[in-house]
Amino acid sequence: MISLGIEGTAWSLSIGVVDEKEVLLVENDPYIPKEGGIHPREAAQHHSERIGKLVKSVFSKIEPDKIDVISFSQGPGMGPCLRIVATAARVLSLKLEKPLIGVNHCLAHLEVGRWKTGAKNPVTLYVSGGNSQVIARRGKRYRVFGETLDIGIGNALDKLARHMGLKHPGGPKIEKLARNGKRYYELPYVVKGMDFSFSGMVTAAQKLFDNGISKEDVAFSFQETAFAMLAEVSERAMAYLDRDELLLVGGVGANSRLKEMLEVMCKDRKARFYSPPTELMGDNGAMIAYLSLLMFKHGYVTELKDSTVKPDFRIEEVDVSWE
Repeated sequence: MISLGIEGTAWSLSIGVVDEKEVLLVENDPYIPKEGGIHPREAAQHHSERIGKLVKSVFSKIEPDKIDVISFSQGPGMGPCLRIVATAARVLSLKLEKPLIGVNHCLAHLEVGRWKTGAKNPVTLYVSGGNSQVIARRGKRYRVFGETLDIGIGNALDKLARHMGLKHPGGPKIEKLARNGKRYYELPYVVKGMDFSFSGMVTAAQKLFDNGISKEDVAFSFQETAFAMLAEVSERAMAYLDRDELLLVGGVGANSRLKEMLEVMCKDRKARFYSPPTELMGDNGAMIAYLSLLMFKHGYVTELKDSTVKPDFRIEEVDVSWE
């Protein structure tokens, strides 16, 4: 069985094709703003202009008749962007006469991570531009045990990068700068149980830069503080739930320093640490396609009348009937 998945919750526009054993194809055409952050209307315009060419490119490599399921990211995300990919998926579903499945973007990150790492029942640290959450399954639902109280870690990194004159995406540039940081400057460390906050840290880091502290030291200090917070809440969730597996997913999960800190924490706890291949960390169509296969095999299908987008779609809303 083969599924085609379309991802476009924010700046990443991606189509992936997977079967039950492997990723067959992923093609990406991301929106990169000329300056500043992501503007939903401009990102949606980019997706609208590029989605047709991206579909044609995919179908030049995979015969449309071989596709069994058409899927799309239904939310959470930016409404204008979500509507573009939902419309494209509906058209393909009707044209090819294939079932349509709208999937939860966050759950797709988690399930493709489990698929590619073999993690069984982990605590999952999901870190991306718009989301930062500590998630674990209880019964037939995934539950959020901790999350950011303001902005996601990816958004925080981007805000700091823009303030220092760096273009989007900021996360990889902050990581590169941090490798050459030599001095740590204390920043606000805000953890409340298993919840956390980044906005105060961003403001404090921006002030350090404005006061003449080098980009490298600001980036280093920011990463060390933010990632220590994420490691703390992950460990607290593992202890609370008595789990010995931690899965890292989401675009910020590609950061090598974050992985290193989580690996050390897991080693100290005699727990197993997992992270999927880097190309599946960021937003991608393959994760949408894979989750839709799981859902379709367990009786899920999205009727056209139910295919409206859900910008605030929470992972807890999805009834999970698979292991």
